[in-house]
Amino acid sequence: MKCNTAFQFFPLSENYDAHYTRFLEGDLGKIYSAIDWDDLVTTLNITEQKKGRNYLFSPKGRLGLMFLKHYANCSDRKMIEQLNSNLDYQFFCDIELGFERLTNYKIISQIRCELAEKLDINLVEKVLFNSWKNHIDSTDQIVMDATCYESEVRYPTIQKLLWESVHWLYNQLRKTCSILGTKMIRSRYNKWKKRYQGFSKMRRKTKSKRTSLTRALLKLLSKFIDFEKELSKAYNIEFKPLYYKRIDTIQRIYKQQKDHFDTGEKIKDRIVSIHKDYIRPIVRGKEVKPVEFGAKVNKVQIDGISFIEHINFNAFHEGNRFIQTVQKAQGLTRKKVKVAGGDKIYATNKSRTYSSSKTIQTDFIPKGRKPKNHKEKKQLRAIIAKERATRLEGSFGKDKEHYHLRKIKAKTKKNEILWIFFGIHTGNALEIGRRKIAQTDQQIA
Repeated sequence: MKCNTAFQFFPLSENYDAHYTRFLEGDLGKIYSAIDWDDLVTTLNITEQKKGRNYLFSPKGRLGLMFLKHYANCSDRKMIEQLNSNLDYQFFCDIELGFERLTNYKIISQIRCELAEKLDINLVEKVLFNSWKNHIDSTDQIVMDATCYESEVRYPTIQKLLWESVHWLYNQLRKTCSILGTKMIRSRYNKWKKRYQGFSKMRRKTKSKRTSLTRALLKLLSKFIDFEKELSKAYNIEFKPLYYKRIDTIQRIYKQQKDHFDTGEKIKDRIVSIHKDYIRPIVRGKEVKPVEFGAKVNKVQIDGISFIEHINFNAFHEGNRFIQTVQKAQGLTRKKVKVAGGDKIYATNKSRTYSSSKTIQTDFIPKGRKPKNHKEKKQLRAIIAKERATRLEGSFGKDKEHYHLRKIKAKTKKNEILWIFFGIHTGNALEIGRRKIAQTDQQIA
């Protein structure tokens, strides 16, 4: 049986309203309708650019591209490929390509760098909450918890870190010597390269093997660092700022690892990557993953909508941030918090005193004798704990699985913060969009 149906392609100008209505009916349209674009553009101070690649996208389109990146949950290259062929994506990013195609996928990274310099989390979240407050109930009730959004770095060991430093510095010194016409220092680099490769392939890396390789790599790295200093003094060469930053990072790594090797003392502010020197190990105590490498975020959730209270790449004790979290929620809602939920780590004496003085109901297990109404308070604690354990902790997994936050692939500290911010609020915008549709349907009914 032959099918006589022929596909017909129409330009976007024909049936524009039908295409746009279809776009608004989907999840992407719900995100689009939930965001107050003009206020966000004004708050972030995004302006039109008449020169450069960004001019293809309007200020609204540049913001839309960041939300779309996390909704699509794909790489920059795939994002551009899908944008070329998807009308819904083009509506969302305020761009009409027609028969043209975008080929430069790095434009997304360029826009990300631009917005990362302008992002003020507290200011932007106030704008978002003000546009969403009509769809958020129980604004006097909050829950809080912390999680870690991991950066995309290989698992750091002492030997890996030292070898990366040696490898990078060796290549830089060879290029410098080639430009200057001077002789490269003798180091037997290829011998140590084969030795490290053999070590990395070992199934069982004994302590003696680790110790001997670490000692050798420290000596080799020390030789390269001294030679780099000699070249810098002898010749007047100017490098890019990134070069000097990387050299400083490698020198700090050498000092940390050398002191640790000689004394065995614990390293403070341990560097785990020469490319991302701002990342620190965060001990979480989980059975499967005891240590994580990335940004730790303390979140406050109001009626299922999450906001960032504190973000830091250094480990911090979220239990000490109970008061700041309550104040963050009150600053957003302009209402006094009456109910606050958090796990056991938040139940410090300072938090208990503060919540009692402000008459805030919590799910903290009380100290001392049981009061007369202890059964009612126990039921309230169970309700608060259930809200935190289901909606808030569930949002952690949802963000990581569906909004591109499993591994943060940005290359700089500010870009990683921006990545996390848009990942969290893409999920928020979709939830608000769904509530708006449900509220409209209810009013029609």
